[in-house]
Amino acid sequence: MPTTEYPTKPDDQPELGVIKINHTVIAGIVRLAALEVKGVSGVGGGLVDGISELFSKREADSRGVKIIENSDGSYAIEIRLVVLYGAEIGRTSYDVQIAVRKQVMGMTGKEVSKVDVIIEGVRLPTAAGAGGQSEKADELWPEIPATD
Repeated sequence: MPTTEYPTKPDDQPELGVIKINHTVIAGIVRLAALEVKGVSGVGGGLVDGISELFSKREADSRGVKIIENSDGSYAIEIRLVVLYGAEIGRTSYDVQIAVRKQVMGMTGKEVSKVDVIIEGVRLPTAAGAGGQSEKADELWPEIPATD
C-alpha cells in the first residue's frame, strides 16, 4: 500500500494551488487569543477605532487589531487592549504576545515576526467580567458621601 507524504508546510504544495487567509480571519484569531489571557478586558474599542469604523468598511473582527504581511510571508501584528484594573500591565501584555503568536502560528502555519501591544485603557471589574464580583460604585469608594 503506497503511503502519501504530506508537506511540512502548506506552502510546500504549489501544484495544488494557493492558500490565502484573509487578514480579518487573522485578526479574529488574534482577538480571541488575547481575550483568553487573564487580565484582558477587551480588544480595541477606543475612540480611534470607533471613528475609523464609521468611515471605512472594516469588519468588527478587525477592530483593535492591525495585520501586516511581510515580504517573507510572516505576520507583524499590532493589538490594542483594555486591561482590568489591578492587572500587571507588563505581564498581561507579555502573555498576550505569547498567546497571539502561538495561536496564529498554530492555526496558519506562518511565522509571526512581532506582536506589538498598545494599552488603550483600564477598566474596573464588573459583575459580568470578574467572576461574579458585584461591587457598586458606592462600595468601591465608601468615603464619598452619598448625594441622594
